Amino acid sequence: MSPHRKHPGRKAHIALYPGTFDGLTYGHLDIIQRGSNLFDCLHVAVAHNEEKKPIFTVDERLEILRTETAHLPNVVVSTFLGLTMDYAEKLGANYVIRGIRAVSDFEYELQMALMNRALNPRVETLFMVPAAQQLFVSSSLIKEVLLLGGDVNQFVPPSTERMLRQKLNIPDKHGRNGSGI
Repeated sequence: MSPHRKHPGRKAHIALYPGTFDGLTYGHLDIIQRGSNLFDCLHVAVAHNEEKKPIFTVDERLEILRTETAHLPNVVVSTFLGLTMDYAEKLGANYVIRGIRAVSDFEYELQMALMNRALNPRVETLFMVPAAQQLFVSSSLIKEVLLLGGDVNQFVPPSTERMLRQKLNIPDKHGRNGSGI
């Protein structure tokens, strides 16, 4: 079945939620869940961005996203290289979703949204704020807390925590790293 829901008489509302997703958090999942309720089809796309020095490969990030969004029939997980607006055009997306946690995110995201509008005025950028309990959570903060022996299960899904522990060689409370060893 196609992830695009059909609504007779109106154009499909297709959105793109791009990101590196290098350590999928419940904040990301909150935006994905809510975005899937707003749009006929939500493309969650892993951007190739080696400048951020990702810990997970693109394939691993795709695997985590597909696992955690499998229950959402109108969510499509993919990857892209290049400009977000070019990928949005290729998908036929009308909207790009960007998550904002704090004012510092807003400054950067506003500049990006204005550039994206200049590149493709047909695609609107929408800012979404995650649930309040996830506002302060970032993938880099999760990695730091894990490395220092903290518990992150309230911030990331089990698949993310398991893979992070495996990548960082950090045992869980039972002495196993993410591979079950």
